[in-house]
Amino acid sequence: MTKLRVLIIGSGGREHGLAWKLAQSPRVEQIFVAPGNAGTAVLAQNLPIAADDIDRLALWAREKRINLTVVGPELPLALGIVDSFRLARLPIFGPTQAAAQLEASKAFAKRFMQEVGIPTAVSATFTEYDKAAAFLPDGPSVIKASGLAAGKGVIVCDNRAQAEAALRQMMVEREFGAAGDEVVIEERLTGPEVSLLAFCDGKTAVALPPARDHKRAYDGDQGPNTGGMGVYAPPPDVDAALVDEIMRTVIQPAVDGMARRGTPYVGVLYAGLMLTPTGPKVLEFNCRFGDPETQAILPLLDGDLAEIMLACIEGRLTPEMVRVRPGACATVVMAAPGYPGAYAKGLSISGLDAVPPDVLVFHAGTKNHNGQIVSDGGRVLCVSGRGDDLATAVARAYAGVAALHFAGAHYRKDIGR
Repeated sequence: MTKLRVLIIGSGGREHGLAWKLAQSPRVEQIFVAPGNAGTAVLAQNLPIAADDIDRLALWAREKRINLTVVGPELPLALGIVDSFRLARLPIFGPTQAAAQLEASKAFAKRFMQEVGIPTAVSATFTEYDKAAAFLPDGPSVIKASGLAAGKGVIVCDNRAQAEAALRQMMVEREFGAAGDEVVIEERLTGPEVSLLAFCDGKTAVALPPARDHKRAYDGDQGPNTGGMGVYAPPPDVDAALVDEIMRTVIQPAVDGMARRGTPYVGVLYAGLMLTPTGPKVLEFNCRFGDPETQAILPLLDGDLAEIMLACIEGRLTPEMVRVRPGACATVVMAAPGYPGAYAKGLSISGLDAVPPDVLVFHAGTKNHNGQIVSDGGRVLCVSGRGDDLATAVARAYAGVAALHFAGAHYRKDIGR
């Protein structure tokens, strides 16, 4: 059995979660994280290489004989890191640049869903502000920057005035930079949301437990959208039959459609869905593990993550590899004061050694500064609790939060409700 030297690319809570789970595989000999954070440094060796420095990462991986690379964030995927690594014959878990367009371009994703027949909101795409503004409906709508905007390029609008302001923000004031060069205007769907992630090997797709995240900054789903303030898995209203329906109507058609295009999808495919009165509809696709969904889903995965990833790369994925533990997991994000707007860094974190033993703390935005763990991002810590049921999991996560401290720590108090 070949021992694995693993490289994880990224620096957030998702990457700490991946390192934590991969370290449990008997095949994994050593883990490196580029660039990593103070949490990954405990499990792995951090590397001072940026996640989007593809040439340097490939050179390093070849020199160190890395035989499994796992891509965390979306940007390296959109830049074609998988294509570069494959060219260098380095095994890598993630979709090619062509397949990653499902996330990198919302306009591409909408066209693809229409072609393949995947249920989604009615929409139109624009590159000129005047034409986009003329198209706006009088009632509710959703305005999306087509490109990558770190999870913040979606604005839900109640009326035309709000939609016009959102368009100006994206296309005139260019708040999201090049991501707003192309904008998608969508009908506003209603219903509960759910995220379903699936492992894919280019032809076969196998679901992970469904999850529900809390995007808004404040309790009661108030305030601006964020990268995610908390998540729980599985939602009690999403049963096995509904997961099967989503796999049949969304995930498998996407994998089949990508294969027909000659761009087979390998990696994790993440569908963000709205459970509408007429059935599940896709809000967006992501081409990687979600953050913070990963921190609630991986604690429920009973299989060997390294083996599953290699099976995806080698085209031999089977449902039996993806075993799921009974029970639930909830994750609460502790954010820096001011997030998702401007926030301070360098806030001293205490209580990491006082967290109850049944709680997992994943570092999202931290670094070690002269022996002291300090904040280094907007989302600072992700605190996960597991339990036989959702109420127990949520209670354990909040017990973990109560043990942790940094100045002005902001977190939602209604995760899992």
